[in-house]
Amino acid sequence: MAKTSQNIVQQYFKQVFDDYQVLVQVNPATYEGTELIVHPDGRVEKTKMQYDDEIFEDLEADEFVPASALEFNLYLKGLTGKEDQ
Repeated sequence: MAKTSQNIVQQYFKQVFDDYQVLVQVNPATYEGTELIVHPDGRVEKTKMQYDDEIFEDLEADEFVPASALEFNLYLKGLTGKEDQ
């Protein structure tokens, strides 16, 4: 039976740099995902990605840490309120 995206639990990761942060969503079955770059001014760049099967090793090597679906989706929808900080 083929896996459908509705049966897959997405995985989320983040890395905070000096003046921006990157959040990553990965579908572990298809290696498709989304990358968000959050700029200091609150602007969010969204890029659809096709990762390879080494994505989890790459994220670990680059010191990404697990993130929550809620945090990712708040940034994705522009509901973080970061401009208040």
